[in-house]
Amino acid sequence: MSFAATLGLVALVQVGMPNLFASPDHSTTARIALWGGREIAMLFMASMIAGLATTPYAAFHFHRVTPYGVLANLGAMPVVSALVMPAGLLGLLAAPFGLDGVFWWLMGIGIDWMIAVTRWVAALPGAIGRLPAFGMAPLIAASLGLVLMGLLRTPLRWSGAFVLLAATLWGLSVRQPDILIAGDGQSIAVRGRDGQLHLMRTNKDNFLLKEWLAADADPRDAASASLGDGVSCDESGCVTPLADGRMIAQTLRIDALGDDCSRAALVVTARPAPPDCAAMVVDRPRFARQGALALTQRGDGFAIQAVKARGANRPWSPAAAGDGDFEQTLMPRSATPRVRDATPSEADLQAED
Repeated sequence: MSFAATLGLVALVQVGMPNLFASPDHSTTARIALWGGREIAMLFMASMIAGLATTPYAAFHFHRVTPYGVLANLGAMPVVSALVMPAGLLGLLAAPFGLDGVFWWLMGIGIDWMIAVTRWVAALPGAIGRLPAFGMAPLIAASLGLVLMGLLRTPLRWSGAFVLLAATLWGLSVRQPDILIAGDGQSIAVRGRDGQLHLMRTNKDNFLLKEWLAADADPRDAASASLGDGVSCDESGCVTPLADGRMIAQTLRIDALGDDCSRAALVVTARPAPPDCAAMVVDRPRFARQGALALTQRGDGFAIQAVKARGANRPWSPAAAGDGDFEQTLMPRSATPRVRDATPSEADLQAED
Protein backbone atom coordinates (compact mmCIF):
# COMPACT_ATOMS: atom_id res chain seq x y z
CA MET A 1 0.00 0.00 0.00
CA SER A 2 2.86 2.38 0.74
CA PHE A 3 4.38 1.71 -2.69
CA ALA A 4 1.03 2.38 -4.38
CA ALA A 5 0.54 5.65 -2.48
CA THR A 6 4.07 6.78 -3.35
CA LEU A 7 3.55 5.94 -7.02
CA GLY A 8 0.32 7.94 -7.03
CA LEU A 9 2.00 10.98 -5.49
CA VAL A 10 4.91 10.82 -7.95
CA ALA A 11 2.44 10.69 -10.84
CA LEU A 12 0.54 13.64 -9.35
CA VAL A 13 3.68 15.75 -9.24
CA GLN A 14 4.50 14.86 -12.83
CA VAL A 15 1.00 15.68 -14.05
CA GLY A 16 0.21 18.96 -12.34
CA MET A 17 1.25 19.44 -8.74
CA PRO A 18 3.90 22.11 -9.62
CA ASN A 19 1.14 24.28 -11.08
CA LEU A 20 -0.20 24.80 -7.57
CA PHE A 21 2.92 26.71 -6.50
CA ALA A 22 3.00 30.47 -6.84
CA SER A 23 5.54 31.60 -9.40
CA PRO A 24 8.15 34.32 -8.67
CA ASP A 25 6.18 36.67 -10.92
CA HIS A 26 3.45 36.95 -8.34
CA SER A 27 3.59 39.87 -5.95
CA THR A 28 4.22 39.34 -2.26
CA THR A 29 0.55 40.03 -1.51
CA ALA A 30 -0.56 37.46 -4.10
CA ARG A 31 1.81 34.83 -2.72
CA ILE A 32 0.52 35.41 0.81
CA ALA A 33 -3.09 35.19 -0.42
CA LEU A 34 -2.37 31.98 -2.34
CA TRP A 35 -0.48 30.30 0.51
CA GLY A 36 -3.42 29.02 2.53
CA GLY A 37 -5.50 27.84 -0.40
CA ARG A 38 -2.49 26.29 -2.06
CA GLU A 39 -1.55 24.26 1.00
CA ILE A 40 -5.12 23.05 1.51
CA ALA A 41 -5.42 22.12 -2.18
CA MET A 42 -2.10 20.24 -2.05
CA LEU A 43 -3.16 18.30 1.03
CA PHE A 44 -6.56 17.53 -0.48
CA MET A 45 -5.13 16.29 -3.77
CA ALA A 46 -2.33 14.30 -2.13
CA SER A 47 -4.77 12.61 0.26
CA MET A 48 -7.24 11.83 -2.51
CA ILE A 49 -4.65 10.39 -4.90
CA ALA A 50 -2.89 8.35 -2.21
CA GLY A 51 -6.24 7.06 -0.98
CA LEU A 52 -7.38 6.07 -4.46
CA ALA A 53 -4.07 4.34 -5.18
CA THR A 54 -4.31 2.20 -2.06
CA THR A 55 -8.04 1.41 -2.39
CA PRO A 56 -7.61 -1.86 -4.38
CA TYR A 57 -5.23 -3.25 -1.76
CA ALA A 58 -7.33 -2.11 1.20
CA ALA A 59 -10.41 -3.66 -0.41
CA PHE A 60 -8.53 -6.91 -1.08
CA HIS A 61 -7.13 -7.32 2.43
CA PHE A 62 -9.80 -5.69 4.61
CA HIS A 63 -12.89 -5.83 2.33
CA ARG A 64 -13.63 -2.19 3.06
CA VAL A 65 -13.40 1.19 1.38
CA THR A 66 -13.44 4.55 3.17
CA PRO A 67 -14.88 7.28 0.94
CA TYR A 68 -14.35 9.96 3.60
CA GLY A 69 -10.65 9.28 4.09
CA VAL A 70 -9.81 12.64 2.57
CA LEU A 71 -11.82 14.41 5.28
CA ALA A 72 -9.97 12.50 7.98
CA ASN A 73 -6.62 13.42 6.46
CA LEU A 74 -7.56 17.09 6.13
CA GLY A 75 -8.56 17.20 9.77
CA ALA A 76 -5.71 15.16 11.23
CA MET A 77 -2.62 15.62 9.06
CA PRO A 78 -1.96 19.31 9.87
CA VAL A 79 -1.94 18.45 13.57
CA VAL A 80 0.34 15.46 12.94
CA SER A 81 2.80 17.60 10.98
CA ALA A 82 2.72 20.67 13.24
CA LEU A 83 2.36 19.07 16.69
CA VAL A 84 2.55 15.29 17.00
CA MET A 85 5.75 14.61 15.06
CA PRO A 86 7.74 17.63 16.34
CA ALA A 87 6.67 16.90 19.92
CA GLY A 88 7.69 13.25 19.55
CA LEU A 89 11.11 14.20 18.18
CA LEU A 90 11.71 16.80 20.90
CA GLY A 91 10.58 14.32 23.52
CA LEU A 92 13.20 11.82 22.38
CA LEU A 93 15.90 14.49 22.49
CA ALA A 94 14.83 15.69 25.96
CA ALA A 95 14.36 12.23 27.47
CA PRO A 96 18.02 11.75 28.56
CA PHE A 97 17.74 14.96 30.58
CA GLY A 98 14.39 14.14 32.17
CA LEU A 99 12.67 17.08 30.44
CA ASP A 100 10.49 15.06 28.07
CA GLY A 101 7.20 15.10 30.03
CA VAL A 102 5.84 18.29 28.51
CA PHE A 103 6.50 17.03 24.99
CA TRP A 104 4.63 13.76 25.57
CA TRP A 105 1.76 15.84 26.95
CA LEU A 106 1.70 17.93 23.78
CA MET A 107 1.93 14.81 21.66
CA GLY A 108 -1.02 13.33 23.56
CA ILE A 109 -3.12 16.41 22.78
CA GLY A 110 -2.44 15.90 19.09
CA ILE A 111 -3.25 12.18 19.26
CA ASP A 112 -6.52 12.92 21.10
CA TRP A 113 -7.42 15.31 18.28
CA MET A 114 -6.66 12.61 15.69
CA ILE A 115 -8.89 10.14 17.54
CA ALA A 116 -11.70 12.70 17.72
CA VAL A 117 -11.45 13.33 13.97
CA THR A 118 -11.50 9.63 13.12
CA ARG A 119 -14.54 9.03 15.34
CA TRP A 120 -16.37 11.93 13.74
CA VAL A 121 -15.60 10.70 10.22
CA ALA A 122 -16.49 7.09 11.10
CA ALA A 123 -19.88 8.24 12.39
CA LEU A 124 -20.82 9.89 9.08
CA PRO A 125 -23.46 8.08 6.97
CA GLY A 126 -21.78 5.71 4.52
CA ALA A 127 -18.36 6.17 6.07
CA ILE A 128 -17.55 2.47 5.66
CA GLY A 129 -18.24 0.67 2.41
CA ARG A 130 -18.06 -3.12 2.43
CA LEU A 131 -16.84 -5.13 -0.55
CA PRO A 132 -16.89 -8.91 -0.94
CA ALA A 133 -13.68 -10.82 -1.54
CA PHE A 134 -12.63 -10.81 -5.19
CA GLY A 135 -9.41 -12.84 -5.46
CA MET A 136 -5.94 -12.16 -6.80
CA ALA A 137 -6.68 -11.80 -10.52
CA PRO A 138 -8.66 -8.52 -10.31
CA LEU A 139 -6.04 -7.16 -7.88
CA ILE A 140 -3.23 -7.91 -10.35
CA ALA A 141 -5.21 -6.19 -13.11
CA ALA A 142 -5.78 -3.13 -10.87
CA SER A 143 -2.05 -3.04 -10.08
CA LEU A 144 -1.26 -3.06 -13.79
CA GLY A 145 -3.62 -0.12 -14.31
CA LEU A 146 -1.94 1.85 -11.54
CA VAL A 147 1.51 1.15 -12.94
CA LEU A 148 0.47 2.32 -16.41
CA MET A 149 -1.00 5.54 -15.01
CA GLY A 150 1.94 6.20 -12.71
CA LEU A 151 4.96 5.38 -14.83
CA LEU A 152 4.05 6.30 -18.40
CA ARG A 153 4.54 9.92 -19.46
CA THR A 154 2.72 9.88 -22.79
CA PRO A 155 -1.06 10.05 -23.29
CA LEU A 156 -0.90 6.24 -23.29
CA ARG A 157 -0.89 6.52 -19.49
CA TRP A 158 -4.67 6.98 -19.58
CA SER A 159 -5.04 3.42 -20.86
CA GLY A 160 -4.32 2.49 -17.25
CA ALA A 161 -7.63 4.10 -16.27
CA PHE A 162 -9.50 1.70 -18.56
CA VAL A 163 -7.55 -1.25 -17.15
CA LEU A 164 -8.38 -0.06 -13.63
CA LEU A 165 -12.06 0.30 -14.51
CA ALA A 166 -12.12 -3.21 -16.02
CA ALA A 167 -10.45 -4.59 -12.88
CA THR A 168 -13.06 -2.88 -10.70
CA LEU A 169 -15.96 -4.32 -12.69
CA TRP A 170 -14.25 -7.71 -12.66
CA GLY A 171 -13.83 -7.64 -8.90
CA LEU A 172 -17.45 -6.60 -8.32
CA SER A 173 -18.73 -9.44 -10.51
CA VAL A 174 -16.87 -12.25 -8.72
CA ARG A 175 -19.32 -14.81 -7.35
CA GLN A 176 -19.13 -15.56 -3.65
CA PRO A 177 -18.84 -19.16 -2.36
CA ASP A 178 -21.99 -21.00 -1.29
CA ILE A 179 -20.29 -22.97 1.49
CA LEU A 180 -17.27 -22.14 3.65
CA ILE A 181 -15.66 -24.92 5.69
CA ALA A 182 -12.97 -24.40 8.32
CA GLY A 183 -9.82 -26.48 8.16
CA ASP A 184 -10.88 -28.61 11.14
CA GLY A 185 -14.45 -29.12 9.93
CA GLN A 186 -15.84 -27.60 13.13
CA SER A 187 -17.29 -24.44 11.52
CA ILE A 188 -19.38 -24.36 8.34
CA ALA A 189 -21.13 -21.36 6.77
CA VAL A 190 -23.89 -22.09 4.24
CA ARG A 191 -25.55 -19.52 1.97
CA GLY A 192 -29.31 -19.85 2.33
CA ARG A 193 -32.31 -18.76 0.33
CA ASP A 194 -31.97 -15.19 1.68
CA GLY A 195 -28.47 -14.89 0.17
CA GLN A 196 -26.82 -14.65 3.61
CA LEU A 197 -24.50 -17.04 5.37
CA HIS A 198 -25.90 -19.31 8.09
CA LEU A 199 -23.57 -20.97 10.53
CA MET A 200 -23.11 -24.51 11.78
CA ARG A 201 -20.31 -24.75 14.33
CA THR A 202 -19.18 -26.64 17.41
CA ASN A 203 -16.59 -24.13 18.68
CA LYS A 204 -16.32 -20.44 19.55
CA ASP A 205 -13.93 -19.28 16.83
CA ASN A 206 -15.31 -15.75 16.54
CA PHE A 207 -12.24 -14.50 14.69
CA LEU A 208 -12.86 -16.97 11.87
CA LEU A 209 -16.50 -15.97 11.68
CA LYS A 210 -15.59 -12.27 11.66
CA GLU A 211 -13.27 -12.85 8.68
CA TRP A 212 -15.92 -14.86 6.83
CA LEU A 213 -18.52 -12.13 7.30
CA ALA A 214 -16.09 -9.40 6.25
CA ALA A 215 -15.14 -11.33 3.09
CA ASP A 216 -18.85 -11.64 2.29
CA ALA A 217 -19.48 -7.90 2.83
CA ASP A 218 -21.87 -8.88 5.60
CA PRO A 219 -22.34 -6.19 8.30
CA ARG A 220 -23.42 -8.69 10.98
CA ASP A 221 -21.12 -9.59 13.85
CA ALA A 222 -20.28 -12.97 15.37
CA ALA A 223 -22.97 -12.59 18.03
CA SER A 224 -25.83 -11.99 15.57
CA ALA A 225 -28.75 -14.33 16.24
CA SER A 226 -29.65 -14.42 12.54
CA LEU A 227 -26.55 -16.51 11.83
CA GLY A 228 -28.36 -19.51 13.22
CA ASP A 229 -31.58 -19.06 11.24
CA GLY A 230 -32.59 -22.29 9.53
CA VAL A 231 -29.94 -24.36 11.32
CA SER A 232 -31.06 -27.39 13.35
CA CYS A 233 -28.60 -29.07 15.71
CA ASP A 234 -28.48 -31.93 18.20
CA GLU A 235 -25.74 -34.01 19.80
CA SER A 236 -25.16 -35.83 16.51
CA GLY A 237 -24.61 -32.74 14.36
CA CYS A 238 -26.36 -29.96 12.44
CA VAL A 239 -28.31 -29.59 9.20
CA THR A 240 -29.32 -26.56 7.16
CA PRO A 241 -30.67 -26.08 3.62
CA LEU A 242 -28.92 -24.56 0.64
CA ALA A 243 -30.65 -21.97 -1.50
CA ASP A 244 -32.05 -24.76 -3.71
CA GLY A 245 -33.48 -26.63 -0.72
CA ARG A 246 -30.96 -29.47 -0.57
CA MET A 247 -29.67 -30.27 2.88
CA ILE A 248 -26.11 -29.87 4.15
CA ALA A 249 -25.19 -31.98 7.17
CA GLN A 250 -22.39 -31.49 9.68
CA THR A 251 -21.92 -34.91 11.26
CA LEU A 252 -20.26 -35.19 14.66
CA ARG A 253 -20.90 -38.82 15.60
CA ILE A 254 -20.04 -41.93 13.61
CA ASP A 255 -23.42 -43.53 14.25
CA ALA A 256 -25.13 -40.56 12.56
CA LEU A 257 -23.21 -40.89 9.29
CA GLY A 258 -25.59 -43.52 7.93
CA ASP A 259 -28.67 -41.32 8.22
CA ASP A 260 -26.88 -38.20 6.98
CA CYS A 261 -25.42 -40.02 3.98
CA SER A 262 -28.89 -41.12 2.91
CA ARG A 263 -30.71 -37.82 3.49
CA ALA A 264 -28.26 -34.97 2.84
CA ALA A 265 -26.79 -33.78 -0.45
CA LEU A 266 -23.45 -32.99 1.22
CA VAL A 267 -21.97 -34.42 4.41
CA VAL A 268 -19.15 -32.59 6.21
CA THR A 269 -17.45 -34.47 9.01
CA ALA A 270 -14.12 -34.39 10.80
CA ARG A 271 -14.25 -38.20 10.82
CA PRO A 272 -13.53 -40.57 7.91
CA ALA A 273 -16.75 -41.12 5.98
CA PRO A 274 -17.81 -44.60 4.88
CA PRO A 275 -16.87 -45.37 1.25
CA ASP A 276 -20.47 -46.27 0.38
CA CYS A 277 -21.89 -42.89 1.51
CA ALA A 278 -24.49 -41.85 -1.07
CA ALA A 279 -23.98 -38.12 -0.45
CA MET A 280 -21.12 -35.90 -1.55
CA VAL A 281 -18.54 -35.99 1.23
CA VAL A 282 -15.94 -33.67 2.75
CA ASP A 283 -14.20 -35.59 5.54
CA ARG A 284 -10.99 -35.92 7.52
CA PRO A 285 -8.68 -37.13 4.71
CA ARG A 286 -9.57 -34.09 2.57
CA PHE A 287 -9.09 -31.67 5.47
CA ALA A 288 -5.68 -33.19 6.18
CA ARG A 289 -4.59 -32.71 2.56
CA GLN A 290 -6.32 -29.46 1.56
CA GLY A 291 -7.20 -27.53 4.73
CA ALA A 292 -10.06 -25.01 4.70
CA LEU A 293 -12.41 -25.12 1.70
CA ALA A 294 -14.73 -22.80 -0.20
CA LEU A 295 -17.44 -24.51 -2.27
CA THR A 296 -19.32 -22.81 -5.10
CA GLN A 297 -22.35 -24.53 -6.56
CA ARG A 298 -21.99 -25.73 -10.14
CA GLY A 299 -25.13 -27.50 -11.29
CA ASP A 300 -25.81 -30.33 -8.86
CA GLY A 301 -22.22 -30.35 -7.63
CA PHE A 302 -19.65 -27.93 -6.25
CA ALA A 303 -16.40 -26.39 -7.43
CA ILE A 304 -13.80 -26.50 -4.65
CA GLN A 305 -11.26 -23.84 -3.80
CA ALA A 306 -8.83 -25.12 -1.18
CA VAL A 307 -6.30 -23.31 1.00
CA LYS A 308 -3.76 -25.84 -0.21
CA ALA A 309 -4.51 -26.19 -3.89
CA ARG A 310 -3.86 -29.36 -5.81
CA GLY A 311 -0.16 -29.79 -6.56
CA ALA A 312 0.93 -27.04 -4.14
CA ASN A 313 4.40 -27.70 -2.77
CA ARG A 314 5.67 -25.15 -0.26
CA PRO A 315 8.86 -25.25 1.81
CA TRP A 316 6.88 -25.07 5.07
CA SER A 317 4.17 -27.45 3.80
CA PRO A 318 5.67 -29.92 1.30
CA ALA A 319 3.38 -31.94 -0.92
CA ALA A 320 2.80 -35.45 0.36
CA ALA A 321 1.91 -38.65 -1.43
CA GLY A 322 -1.78 -38.66 -2.24
CA ASP A 323 -2.22 -34.89 -2.41
CA GLY A 324 -3.48 -35.22 -5.98
CA ASP A 325 -6.10 -37.82 -5.09
CA PHE A 326 -8.79 -35.20 -4.50
CA GLU A 327 -10.57 -33.61 -7.44
CA GLN A 328 -11.39 -29.91 -7.55
CA THR A 329 -15.09 -30.65 -7.92
CA LEU A 330 -17.69 -32.57 -5.97
CA MET A 331 -20.42 -34.31 -7.94
CA PRO A 332 -23.38 -36.39 -6.73
CA ARG A 333 -22.64 -40.06 -6.69
CA SER A 334 -24.66 -42.05 -9.16
CA ALA A 335 -26.71 -44.85 -7.76
CA THR A 336 -24.80 -48.13 -7.71
CA PRO A 337 -26.38 -50.47 -10.27
CA ARG A 338 -27.80 -53.68 -8.86
CA VAL A 339 -25.84 -56.75 -9.93
CA ARG A 340 -28.19 -59.25 -11.55
CA ASP A 341 -27.50 -62.96 -11.31
CA ALA A 342 -27.70 -64.42 -14.82
CA THR A 343 -27.75 -68.05 -13.59
CA PRO A 344 -31.05 -69.74 -14.64
CA SER A 345 -33.30 -70.74 -11.82
CA GLU A 346 -33.71 -74.40 -10.90
CA ALA A 347 -37.30 -74.41 -12.19
CA ASP A 348 -36.16 -73.15 -15.60
CA LEU A 349 -33.50 -75.85 -15.82
CA GLN A 350 -36.05 -78.58 -15.01
CA ALA A 351 -38.44 -77.21 -17.61
CA GLU A 352 -35.78 -77.49 -20.29
CA ASP A 353 -35.05 -81.08 -19.33
